[in-house]
Amino acid sequence: MAKNGPKGHGRKGEVKKRTQVLSGRNKRWTKVNAKTGRFIDQMSKKGRAFKGVKMK
Repeated sequence: MAKNGPKGHGRKGEVKKRTQVLSGRNKRWTKVNAKTGRFIDQMSKKGRAFKGVKMK
């Protein structure tokens, strides 16, 4: 998993083994484990994507 660097430098790299897909039913981004295909999390706000996670 990506790690946050020293304060002020932000994240280095993307979050590994994770993808995100846009749900057509409720228009929210859902984070998916790329290895198992299980859903991990869903954004609480519509239209906003997770930061640092690859889009599928």
